[in-house]
Amino acid sequence: MATLFTKIVNGEIPSYKVAETKDFYAFLDINPNSKGHTLCIPKKEVDKIFDLDESTYTALMQFSRHVAIALEKAVSCERVGISVIGLEVPHAHVHLIPLHTMENARFTHKEKLKPEEFEAIASKIGSFLNIT
Repeated sequence: MATLFTKIVNGEIPSYKVAETKDFYAFLDINPNSKGHTLCIPKKEVDKIFDLDESTYTALMQFSRHVAIALEKAVSCERVGISVIGLEVPHAHVHLIPLHTMENARFTHKEKLKPEEFEAIASKIGSFLNIT
């Protein structure tokens, strides 16, 4: 059965898309730790990040780096943190989290944003990207 993230990639579930290539997809977390919290995923459905083949893993990290650089330009923060946890959805994914304090990295405080805020953030991050 397709994961939630595969359904997002396939357009069955809406998302606030930040970036897309033929192999990867980045979108805003709808329950963000901070404004701009972005998820980067391989389109290929693999449960655990370290089960990805080496070339896909490396390419996912490169894709995530490009998104993180754009994210830091688009959203004011001290830095962009990275987290790979993967317990909530059985599909490999990288969290890119704009950090203001260490609390943003702890997954204990969540931001509440309106749809138009999500749309504006996704668009702004995407405007700083140049990936194919």
